[in-house]
Amino acid sequence: MRTPFALPDTIRRLVRRGVRFFQPWTVDVGDDVDPERISSHGVVIYPGCRIYGPATAISAGAVLGREAPVTVEDCRLGPGVELAGGYFARSVFLERARLGSGAQVREACLLEEHASGAHCVGLKHTILFPFVTLGSLVNFCDCLMAGGTGRRNHSEVGSSYVHFNFTPHGDKATPSLLGDVPRGVMLDRPPIFLGGQGGMVGPLRLGFGNVVAAGTVLRRDVPAEGRLIFEPGPRRASAPRRPRPLARLERIVRRNETYLGNLAALALWYAEVRRPFFAGQELGPAVYEGAVEVLRSAIEERCRRLADLAERAGPANTRAGTLLRRRLAARVERLRERLASDTVRRAGGKHRDAFLAALERARRPAAGYLETVQALPPAAARAGTAWLDAVVAATAGSPAPCPR
Repeated sequence: MRTPFALPDTIRRLVRRGVRFFQPWTVDVGDDVDPERISSHGVVIYPGCRIYGPATAISAGAVLGREAPVTVEDCRLGPGVELAGGYFARSVFLERARLGSGAQVREACLLEEHASGAHCVGLKHTILFPFVTLGSLVNFCDCLMAGGTGRRNHSEVGSSYVHFNFTPHGDKATPSLLGDVPRGVMLDRPPIFLGGQGGMVGPLRLGFGNVVAAGTVLRRDVPAEGRLIFEPGPRRASAPRRPRPLARLERIVRRNETYLGNLAALALWYAEVRRPFFAGQELGPAVYEGAVEVLRSAIEERCRRLADLAERAGPANTRAGTLLRRRLAARVERLRERLASDTVRRAGGKHRDAFLAALERARRPAAGYLETVQALPPAAARAGTAWLDAVVAATAGSPAPCPR
């Protein structure tokens, strides 16, 4: 039986390093946790928390369990992150990201600087750009959301919101892109607002600056910007259920290809732009490594879900259905090949070089990532967006129709 006088060796080492425990004998730290990957500067761990996994890294000023016990498994936490209560696994939280109690954040989530959620938020394979804010009782899996310029001008998801990411056909090729990477990373786009008590049926695309009215369940793309969107309910209480039409299938595949293009662009952004900013932080390289792993996992997940869709497409036990599935499988394989190719990495090279040169000129010794990006001149931001747009296009490929 654990007592205040018989602390495990790992916790004793953390106490000596300066980690603040209010009741250390109530905290479980796995034997596979490396104490050197938990900062000695201002980390606070409240009673009842559990910390596991060799990949776990906790940066200076992080606070765990202020509202309820926290379980962390193989997560990377940047400076000042606060996880107030819940379960967090194989995800990355950048500087001052915060989630309230009752959260469940599963694998391959990336919450960038100042992204936050209130109580009872569920996430999986979700990427939130800086400042994005989620209300309470939100289920927001398989999404990427950008938009906003600061804590007072941020994209927001209202309380009791759901991203519907599982179809009656049994697949999850349903990622939704709210904003996009090429413009979102510049941190100068108008925010997106999703009204509470609503939902979104993935896969969808939504432009910057859009406001979706409370209570709306969005079922269509709105790539235009600056719109107020009301979505009427179904006109019939019931209707015959029919097989998924090929036009709908083509749209789903294209949405997945575009989403993967945005993930590829974000991965290059981390490698070419964000990496030096992590290098200057305590445990920054470990957090950066975790973000890269999240993006790699997100890309593989989307390819896997798209391949699963290809296996289920078309009528079963028919020659036409077999042919359709083979052609879709070949399309997914070509997408994988493009993701692994130098063509994607070299895309938009002229714009990339111009942007990186402008970024280097704009960097100041004490300036952080957010400050540096937001201080870029408009011409530099346009060059960066053009570079990442080229990466998205090279990944997604030509908009050829879905094979019939």
